[in-house]
Amino acid sequence: PRVCVVGSGPAGFYTAQHILKHHGGAQVDIYEKLPVPFGLVRFGVAPDHPEVKNVINTFTQTARSERCAYYGNVTVGRDVTVPELRQAYHAVVLSYGAEDNRVLGIPGENLSGVYSAREFVGWYNGLPENRDLKPDLSCETALVLGHGNVALDIARILLSPLQLLRKTDITDSSLAALACSKVKRVWLVGRRGPLQVAFTIKELREMINLPGARAVLNPADFTGLENAVKDAPRPRKRLTELMIKTALEKPGEKPVEAQAAAAQAAAPREWGLKFQRSPQEVLPTPDGRRARGIRMALTRLEGSGDSAKAIPTGDMEELECGLVLSSIGYRSLPLDPAVPFDTERGIIPNSSGRVEGVPGLYCSGWVKRGPTGVIITTMNDSFDTAQSLLEDLQGGVLDMSPSREGFGAVESILRSRGVRPVSFSDWEKIDAAEVARGKAAGKPREKIVDPAEMLRLVGH
Repeated sequence: PRVCVVGSGPAGFYTAQHILKHHGGAQVDIYEKLPVPFGLVRFGVAPDHPEVKNVINTFTQTARSERCAYYGNVTVGRDVTVPELRQAYHAVVLSYGAEDNRVLGIPGENLSGVYSAREFVGWYNGLPENRDLKPDLSCETALVLGHGNVALDIARILLSPLQLLRKTDITDSSLAALACSKVKRVWLVGRRGPLQVAFTIKELREMINLPGARAVLNPADFTGLENAVKDAPRPRKRLTELMIKTALEKPGEKPVEAQAAAAQAAAPREWGLKFQRSPQEVLPTPDGRRARGIRMALTRLEGSGDSAKAIPTGDMEELECGLVLSSIGYRSLPLDPAVPFDTERGIIPNSSGRVEGVPGLYCSGWVKRGPTGVIITTMNDSFDTAQSLLEDLQGGVLDMSPSREGFGAVESILRSRGVRPVSFSDWEKIDAAEVARGKAAGKPREKIVDPAEMLRLVGH
């Protein structure tokens, strides 16, 4: 069987890996719109989390298998359509992720100084489409809307000492911009309460221990929570206990930690969590061009736990800030008119990865179940889709009688449209160049952010 996977992030690679491992004859071709592979492992994971990027070694192993091929620089839906792929392959898996962000839908959202988390993260991680973002970091106070791990990543990058960032694969130009940044205070704002935050304890602990930055948590937000969290699942309980401890600890109470606490108290930078506030409007400067603050509705919670809803109380509050980053989630987009898409939920309607009403078409990752979870979540989800595909192969659901030409058929389509794919060995040349440039600067790599330069490097 010839199988095609669209998207080379974790979902695409884990799907390919599982098929190759459990079917001795399958051939898998992976298509990617950028010249470079690995999706959010390369462009989403924070530069100071290099250990999370170790999965790249596994993906590289998969790509080097003689039954796997990688075709970068090919945009499915434009350079080749999904119906054309279905003609060329026995099965097609859509694993192209979530390439857009949810919008706030409030006045002032388009003012200068307001950015989505997605473009800000793309900017410091070298995502080509965000390389010219030039975020304005000339203000002292930044506000991040959202209480997930991405929100904490952004706060950490904004407040990290430069010498920590210099040793990472953060892009050269964003490092230069952060070196001139005036931001010294970051508020992370959420509509719900401390029991509903979506970040994990590892990220919170990193933030609390960030050198030169102190946590500003309001003890009033945490009173009585010890009881509420008694019967919560262990991860939620530990996370909440750490927030309570941080909020209630007075600098210098413990003699051993007195010096460290005093140092944190005198820290030049600070960050804090604000709860039960829902953004209503980004307020403009007098000239009407830039953000100067945000108006928020105070909320009360109805229900408890993860299903609690935030209901506006009618009270408002204004907060001054020159930089607003909305971290309220990524969003998948429809890829091709031939593929069913649920715009309401932002996913391809499917059952166990089988696309509804289109036999032989599958999906995995964020476009399958929505933009949530970490790499391990996506791994399990992709194995699940791959399993469905393998069962369909075995059960005769997929028509294996016509021999499919796979890339042979696609290649002539691409050639007729003037598209030149990038191979995995081409990527390895780009990779080597990035690592060499990084070495010169004492970093693991210096990412190339211009696709034209990537293509020049491989002689396209």
